[in-house]
Amino acid sequence: MTDQTTPDIIITRVDEAPELASASLLPIVRSFAAAAGVSIGTRDISLAGRILAAFPDALTQAQRVPDDLAILGDLVKTPQANVVKLPNISASVPQLVAAIRELQGQGYAVPDFPEAPATDAEKSARAKYDAIKGSAVNPVLREGNSDRRAAKAVKAYAQANPHRMGDWSAASKTRVASMPAGDFRSNEMSSTLPKAATARIVLTTADGVEHVLKAGVSYPAGTVVDTTYMSAAALDAFLAAEIDKTKAEGVLFSIHLKATMMKVSDPIIFGHAVRAFLAPVFAEFGDQMAALGVNANSGLGDLLDRVKGDAQIMAAIEACMAARPPLYMVDSDRGITNLHVPSDVIIDASLPALIRAGGKGWGPDGREHDAVCVIPDKSYAAVYDESIQFFKENGKLNPATAGTVQNIGLMAQKAEEYGSHPTTFEMPADGVVRMILDDGSVLHEHKVQAGDIWRAASTRKAPIEDWVNLAIDRQRAEGCRAIFWLDQARAHDAELLVYVKPILAAKGVAHLFEIMAPREATRASFETITEGKTCIAITGNVLRDYLTDLFPILELATSAKMLSIVKLMQGGGLFETGAGGSAPKHVQQLQAENHLRWDSLGEFCALGESFKFLADTKGNEKARVLGNAIDAATQGVLDHDRSPGRKAGEPDNRDSHYWFARYWAEALAAQTEDAALAAGFAPIAQALADQEAVILAELHAARGQAADTGGYYHTDPVKTDAIMRPSATMNAIIG
Repeated sequence: MTDQTTPDIIITRVDEAPELASASLLPIVRSFAAAAGVSIGTRDISLAGRILAAFPDALTQAQRVPDDLAILGDLVKTPQANVVKLPNISASVPQLVAAIRELQGQGYAVPDFPEAPATDAEKSARAKYDAIKGSAVNPVLREGNSDRRAAKAVKAYAQANPHRMGDWSAASKTRVASMPAGDFRSNEMSSTLPKAATARIVLTTADGVEHVLKAGVSYPAGTVVDTTYMSAAALDAFLAAEIDKTKAEGVLFSIHLKATMMKVSDPIIFGHAVRAFLAPVFAEFGDQMAALGVNANSGLGDLLDRVKGDAQIMAAIEACMAARPPLYMVDSDRGITNLHVPSDVIIDASLPALIRAGGKGWGPDGREHDAVCVIPDKSYAAVYDESIQFFKENGKLNPATAGTVQNIGLMAQKAEEYGSHPTTFEMPADGVVRMILDDGSVLHEHKVQAGDIWRAASTRKAPIEDWVNLAIDRQRAEGCRAIFWLDQARAHDAELLVYVKPILAAKGVAHLFEIMAPREATRASFETITEGKTCIAITGNVLRDYLTDLFPILELATSAKMLSIVKLMQGGGLFETGAGGSAPKHVQQLQAENHLRWDSLGEFCALGESFKFLADTKGNEKARVLGNAIDAATQGVLDHDRSPGRKAGEPDNRDSHYWFARYWAEALAAQTEDAALAAGFAPIAQALADQEAVILAELHAARGQAADTGGYYHTDPVKTDAIMRPSATMNAIIG
């Protein structure tokens, strides 16, 4: 049951691997925190929890749950907020449908996902489900800007224990392909509003009829408002050409999007890619496939499932696939391609992994090959293109000597949340889209054709100013190179620079900062870390998301171990546990082999900062002692190599938690700042040490066997606790 009070620290309940790990870690944290008078609570922001919260009328009284995301959304706007946020699912439609089916199978009468809503009830259900899709959580909770970096202990460990990097060849055929014209970057318009305004978005079709796409969009004074569109015709022509070029080059075809964060625009683009790849099939059998409920936006996997009973269509698909270039594979053993599910290939994870591997991706033959990486929109494609060019010229990065890239990201109050807002539309007809302000003036307009993807986004004045000041603070603390990744030639960036430059000048620090377009900033950053130095990337929201995977994956082998601090604008704190996603493959391994390779190092780092923040804000010095001891415990986990192994039979997440608890207790017993805490934890530390062999044996007793958590999206807490807390001896010591 979710806590209904507001505790000192809230740890979010989420999905998949981090939620399973919480079943083991949370009891330890609660027990240790209680000794300092610190209360630990939870709020459920999991996909299943959000579905249940959206449909109370469909549930029994006992099944109903509070809307924890809304509650947290209110809390982060207060100075009292102290939230540790774990990674949650940003659901694609296939994931959403799967979660709905699981809940229905467990006796929760939530409605089906209506693909083509017709009745009022279906339209209402669809609107609620659309609000749950994609990156629905982060914009609600991120009422501050991002300070994300590798903790010093984590970086030092990575340098002392460098991970394997794939070799780069100057002859590599791997490349990035983007639309030459007609994309979002090409068509962008941006303006800063001198006063508060309310706008409506109107499509005027060729017959002169006005269709209001969205009304009542309000902006405070000083808001930067962007609008743009992607031409569907230009996208289709580009995809067709790249498929042919890739075939001729003899390499893998892959498309890299962000169908989770850009939950409206990118699934549509993904659907265009599926249709382009199977163009002859759609040309011949389009009507039959539509009758079977095929929606290319849902991916090749859903398509194949719907047409598998039609031998003609299946034969045409097989023939088409044989004539196309081989596809980049998500799982070559299971035949899961790059085009199967829109949420399977997320650009901020997939491209860094490919770059780390020397520009190689897995092909259908189970071997690594060069690949064409299709990123249709050029807004940030240059980052990956320049990364690939840099490594072709210089060879792979050496993690043992590489410096680090920190990030200050503009994201507060839904800054730059484009492609996901209810201001993104697929055009139903040819016409002109206008954003019309309440005084009747037209802010922006675009001539569009049916199928084009039009979007608007905004960035408010207060978050921009906070972002610049946070960058100044971080540069002062680090004394290192600091770069604003802003392109004067891009409409949106030019508007941001009108804010950035005067603030830097007024603070007398303009000489300490560089301003570069993303391509140039990418090369400068790699040059800096190749020299073993630190660099701060100061970026907008999307680049924040991309770079806090790109550089950590190359430096540390993962982004899940990053220290992520969000200084909330009203004075509270949000501590995120890295950028590693929720790791579905880890769950599959647990279910098959009872081995959870999720590494909770990100949680350890976030918890330490959360306890110290609590000490600063509430004057609880015992909390500071706990936070400092967490730092020592984290160092112990790293120094003694207590992180989980990847393979069954090796130590896993539960072993890591035992060692973390032991090192934490030992640090508390050894410290001299608080005698009562030292005395209280001395016997716990001793018991954990004395019972080491027994505890580890109990933790490993059921390893290698299948594990049933009672669900995937909505697990059974009793079954999960039994799996994740199998040591009765440790449980008795911890409590």
